[in-house]
Parts: sequence; C-alpha cells; structure tokens
Amino acid sequence: MSTESDRAFSSVSDVLLGDPDDDVQREGTRLTVKGTVFARLEGDELLVALPTARATDLVSRGIASPASGDGASSGTWVSIHDVENWIELAGEAHQFVGEPPVGRQS
Repeated sequence: MSTESDRAFSSVSDVLLGDPDDDVQREGTRLTVKGTVFARLEGDELLVALPTARATDLVSRGIASPASGDGASSGTWVSIHDVENWIELAGEAHQFVGEPPVGRQS
C-alpha cells in the first residue's frame, strides 16, 4: 500500500465520516454504513459495492475492474485505481448500501 493510497483513503474517510446522517464508520481500511461494508482499501485500489448496472458501466468504460467484496447484501464489487474517482464512487456506494430498498420500510 502506498502513501498516496493511504492519503486518498483518509480523504475519502474524512468526507464520508462528515456525512450529516452520522451513519458511516471506519474500521481500519473498511468503511461501513449501518454495519455493512460499502468500501475498502486493498493495496492501491479502492473497492466499492455498487448497483450491478453501474458497476458494469464503469468496467466497460475502463474506470473499474471486477472485484470480490465483503459485506454488501446486493450489488457488485468493483476495484477503482484512479484516486481521483474514489470520493465520488465511495459516496455512490455509501448511498447504495445505506439506503433501504424502496417499499420495504412499512
């Protein structure tokens, strides 16, 4: 793991830990929402859980690579190399994993 990756992951963590819902936790190199992992640092890559269609799109455009994940109940895990995309895609993963499916709150 490089110093650049460590700094980038710290930046991602800082942004998401500042979420007004106060539902993000950092556990070492993993970020969780309501106890479920939605992003984690693995070497110099950030792995995130996203809706399958979004993950497929990112892989097809060369922005992400397929990855295996841990903790997300649905969706697809992808690996992001370019640190410039980490905050945006970790935010998407946070929303995806942290929001309850529509119609299942009653």
